[in-house]
Formats: sequence, C-alpha cells, structure tokens
Amino acid sequence: MKRFIAVLVLAMVCVAFVSAQGFTGGQQGYGGGFVDNGASVSAATPVKEALRMRDESYVTVRGNIVKRLTDDKYLFRDSTGEIVVDIDNEDWGGVTAGPQDTLELSGEIDRDFNKVEIDVGMVRKVQ
Repeated sequence: MKRFIAVLVLAMVCVAFVSAQGFTGGQQGYGGGFVDNGASVSAATPVKEALRMRDESYVTVRGNIVKRLTDDKYLFRDSTGEIVVDIDNEDWGGVTAGPQDTLELSGEIDRDFNKVEIDVGMVRKVQ
C-alpha cells in the first residue's frame, strides 16, 4: 500500500511538472521551451476585425497577453482592441511569454451569445 501511494504521489508531481508551461504573467510562473526564431511572419488580423468575424473562422492576431483571467483564458490586446483568448497548456508549444512579449496567436473564433473568444491552437513569439 505504501508503494502504491508513493507511485501515485510521484505520478501527480510528474504531471504537474510537465504541464507547467506558458504565460509568465499573473499568479503562476511557467517554464518554456524551444522557440523557432527563423519562422516567417504572417499577416495578422486586427482584434477589432476579429471581434466581428463569424464563428469558427480561422484567425491570426498579433499583440500582447496583458492578463491571465483563468487557468487557460487570457486577455489579449493589440492597438485596435482587446479579446479573450483560450490557450490550453499543450498549445503553448514551449513558448514562455510575459506582458512585454509580442505574440502571434492562431486559432478559431468562438462566438457565443454575448462573447467572442479565440480558441488558440498555436502560440508564436514575434521578435
């Protein structure tokens, strides 16, 4: 029984360690990983325009995450406005970012009754 508990505790510690990555602003600090600095820069949609796009439209926005709202929701801002983005731990792709870092987020518009969010599938730091 003691071995089972020890293995269970070790497994929980490993899971917590592996999932600790992402945005560094807010309550928790996360580790990062490899960032491909040689990636090409693609055209970004202004947040103001993204807020008017249809549900499930693919979009890429460029700006800054300014605040963590919940475990995987963040307030994202560019020069045209703000939008809530939903970034799951596995979608950070090893990128570590803070409020001062310019990011390019690609994902899908998620439109409900009174809210518009971006369900992010890829995060890339812009130099």
